[in-house]
Amino acid sequence: MDVDGLMEFRNAKDHYFGTDPDSPLDERDRPGFSGLDYFDPRPDLVFTVKVEPGDGSEVRVQTSDNREKVYRNAGRARFEIEGELVGLTLYDTGHTGLFIPFRDATSGDTTYGAGRFLDVEPNGEGTVTIDFNLAYNPSCVYSDGWSCPIPPAENTLAVPIEAGERMYRRTV
Repeated sequence: MDVDGLMEFRNAKDHYFGTDPDSPLDERDRPGFSGLDYFDPRPDLVFTVKVEPGDGSEVRVQTSDNREKVYRNAGRARFEIEGELVGLTLYDTGHTGLFIPFRDATSGDTTYGAGRFLDVEPNGEGTVTIDFNLAYNPSCVYSDGWSCPIPPAENTLAVPIEAGERMYRRTV
């Protein structure tokens, strides 16, 4: 795991959130914004895993504003976290890479209750690298007006994922 690269990525994201007009952060929160809250880097929560190919079927996922987003089942990854077998379904959104919305034992406590997201790129040879240090909150956490997918039940992990972004708390 490249900790320096992760810290550079986080600094760039914080700068974007605090200064860019396209930031998901509510405009009134930008002046006092000093950065997102992150867990410390966790090299033990980075996994390169084989993906069981999905059937490409259409999957309808509920959103935070009672709409639906339509994805395609791209596959399922199974691996162990702290000795527990877990599984996550990966979705094709029609854009580059694959999307993993998930919930875990920190959801609603130290992380956003509805869950967090990961974007992954296929490595080739049927594998992906799932780096939970890159787990991020959906845009609807930061301001109203966003429609965010709610992770399906099949992507709920019983283990805590103490990596990536923590719950955002408004300062104003």
